[in-house]
Amino acid sequence: MNPTHDEKSLAARISSQRAAVVIASLLVLALALLYIDIIAGDSLYTFNDVMKVITSRAPGGITFVIGEIRLPRALTAFACGALFGMAGASFQRLLHNPLASPDIIGITEGANTAAVFGIVVLGISGLELSVFAIVGGLTTAIVVAMLTFHHGFAPQRLVLIGIAIGAMLNAVSSWMLIRADQWDIQSASRWLTGSLADSDWTYVIITLITLVLGLAAVMPLSRQLDMLRLGDDVAAGLGVRVGLSRAAIVITAVLMLSIATSAVGPIAFVSFLAGPIAVRLIHSGSSAIATSGLVGSCLVLGSDIIAQHASGTQFPVGVVTSVVGGPVLVVLMYLSMRKES
Repeated sequence: MNPTHDEKSLAARISSQRAAVVIASLLVLALALLYIDIIAGDSLYTFNDVMKVITSRAPGGITFVIGEIRLPRALTAFACGALFGMAGASFQRLLHNPLASPDIIGITEGANTAAVFGIVVLGISGLELSVFAIVGGLTTAIVVAMLTFHHGFAPQRLVLIGIAIGAMLNAVSSWMLIRADQWDIQSASRWLTGSLADSDWTYVIITLITLVLGLAAVMPLSRQLDMLRLGDDVAAGLGVRVGLSRAAIVITAVLMLSIATSAVGPIAFVSFLAGPIAVRLIHSGSSAIATSGLVGSCLVLGSDIIAQHASGTQFPVGVVTSVVGGPVLVVLMYLSMRKES
């Protein structure tokens, strides 16, 4: 029996309320993790200490530790986690495939290879290295898109082409590292692992501005994504400009991913994990991508807290996300193969 109009309206209202509760809960969790990331460390600070730093009334030592180290690190983690999460969810929803995150389809490897080239061959760092990573990610996305859309859009082909290009770029990065000296290898390895150690206020400003602009672009695009899931013909009948919408989604996601990667390196599996977790929490709908952003923030902030305080030695945040993300990738691939068979 088909559901009545009232039943559909009730289901939509319940779904909307569920999404609002989940988003509010994730926002509270993200802010709590942000606060813990700021105050926790060798010296435990209070909320009053943080407020004194913000209002320029704290002693010099506290101002330096909180204002120049912990606040930039925590805010960069929050912003980059959200950017990774939204970028990954955009690709996964566009391609109807939970495995189709930028980690898997070569875009992250493009940024990595450009960064390794900048470190090993050109000897650059800081913002110059970030620009190189952005250009690398964008260039890879353009190449993958050109090869994919040459004979029409096919999600499976995009994933396969992305994996192949990513493997080639990974080989190029490995070749450059083999020929590099010890200091360049250490610098490149730390960047490739994904680290928040070099976060400063420049990165905070860049990533927060990108986050605001990304949200402004993603919210209307997410509604078009929902229509594209119905098929190209149906979406076109509903007034969606299919080709233009896909291009806008890809460009927005690649820019968010590339800028986040340029700031902290390729923190593994955040863009891959955030989307599936968000879908589990709110199922689907136009709020799924924004929810994925909050999940990404929680993942990076939580992983950073573990990376700094779980043992006597601090290690890059990407190590924690890799430990969590690797097994989840195996499980998702297994479930995907079972579903196909």
